[in-house]
Amino acid sequence: MRKVAGLPSPLGAVLAERTLPNGLHLRKVRVPFGAIGVIYEARPNVTFDVFSLCFKSGNACVLKGGRDAEASNRAAVALIQRVLAAAGVSPDAVALMPSTHEAALEMLEAVGLIDLVIPRGGRRLIDFVRDHARVPCIETGAGVVNTYFDKAGDLEIGKRVITNAKTRRVSVCNALDCLIVHADRLPDLPALLADMPQVTLYADARAYAALAGRHPLLEHAGADAFGTEYMDYKMAVKTVDSLDEALAHIAAYGSGHSEAIVTADQAAAAQFRQDVDAACVYVNAPTSFTDGAQFGLGAEIGISTQKLGARGPMGLEEITTYKWLIDGNGQVRP
Repeated sequence: MRKVAGLPSPLGAVLAERTLPNGLHLRKVRVPFGAIGVIYEARPNVTFDVFSLCFKSGNACVLKGGRDAEASNRAAVALIQRVLAAAGVSPDAVALMPSTHEAALEMLEAVGLIDLVIPRGGRRLIDFVRDHARVPCIETGAGVVNTYFDKAGDLEIGKRVITNAKTRRVSVCNALDCLIVHADRLPDLPALLADMPQVTLYADARAYAALAGRHPLLEHAGADAFGTEYMDYKMAVKTVDSLDEALAHIAAYGSGHSEAIVTADQAAAAQFRQDVDAACVYVNAPTSFTDGAQFGLGAEIGISTQKLGARGPMGLEEITTYKWLIDGNGQVRP
């Protein structure tokens, strides 16, 4: 909250400005959405993150947390409202709905009362919001994340990147779910994964053969191994024969969240950047950096995986919209 408080306000920023031949002066200016509804699951820190971002960007926020954190969320909102009131600000800048299924449906149907709904949670929550919302919503959160270790990948860089992406925090949406490895680098696979013996690997036939007897938790990849967001000490391993095949695998199984390549080949890196369809694309760095605070946004209200509007970590600017301000001097349109 202190980081968000110290950021410059996006409100009133002029995004574009021009004067037409007829003398009309146009400005495209950043403004709040209005009332933002956020549906989230277990983590009560989201209450503070969302409020601070909405308050700084001039939005009111309506929160709907999960049952597991209901008491914490109520205490947090009561504290926020007491501080707002003491500062002469309406405590209605933040509201907390009951942690019920019915309350979520009420929020999603609040046309004319709520301007935007953002879900923060797993795939089931996001699908529920998208399927039932009558108000605009931004799809966030679910991440099936891949990292491709190219035939020109540096072994030590790859080892650090893959270990950090998988094991730093396994329950977050930027955690690695599938390692894609070029067939030429299969002999390096045991060394590449040496620092993560606690991770169960679901390997395809060629990767399994390279790892057999070299990794303590090794299983054959089943039909559902690829395209699964594990959120656990589990990871799939896929072998490919080319960069094009790696890109095809990501296109088939990725979720548009974060994807990475480890390579010393600049041409391969350039092709990966251009062809991967995801909000965040990394070269020689782990996907664990996909985070609003890490991107310098102070905090995040979510990570958007859609293409329309906000994409990637959503900070202050991403929860504002804009309007055109037009100043004239009696001009009329012929």
